[in-house]
Amino acid sequence: MEFSQEDFDRLLLFEHTRKTAESNYAKNPLDADNLTKWGGALLELSQFQNAADSKDMIRSAVLKLEEALAINPTKHDALWCLGNAHTSQAFLTPNADEAKVYFDKARDCFQKAVDEEPSNELYCKSLEVSAKAPEFHSEIHKHGNSQQSAGPSGGEATAASNPKSSKKKSSDLKYDIFGWIILAVGIVAWVGMTKSHVPPPPPR
Repeated sequence: MEFSQEDFDRLLLFEHTRKTAESNYAKNPLDADNLTKWGGALLELSQFQNAADSKDMIRSAVLKLEEALAINPTKHDALWCLGNAHTSQAFLTPNADEAKVYFDKARDCFQKAVDEEPSNELYCKSLEVSAKAPEFHSEIHKHGNSQQSAGPSGGEATAASNPKSSKKKSSDLKYDIFGWIILAVGIVAWVGMTKSHVPPPPPR
């Protein structure tokens, strides 16, 4: 996977956030803010992984965010991040029924975040967009499946003779999914929030 400079900067920022949160957790495991940052950083870092590693990282993010909410059940930013994590899980789940379970969890989280902070436009937008997510999920996976099953005669021969093209299609699908997630959840806001809470990395 090729990274732009901006991607690389984000990767460094969120890796730094993750490491800082991990060391802070050792000192104070009951800091809900720290757990939220840790979960959010894992969620961001999951975008730079292959599908299997990405799923594992999202699961870890969910655990951290649930831990934060066990300490403070009304923590709206943790609820919002958890909604994003469930949305990511749904998009990475091809089965529509299984994905629906994640979408429902995501909608509940977004609704709770809006209940806690009704004036937050980002939370309201996330809740609004979450209603359309299952429809988008079926479009993406229909698109992906039609590419994979282009027919045993033409499709497999093409994939076998040109493995790069089939890899490119599956990676394009992943970018479509994550692109939508990024658009839907307003990553820019999260980056801004994280930057305001994270000290700059130490000079080397």
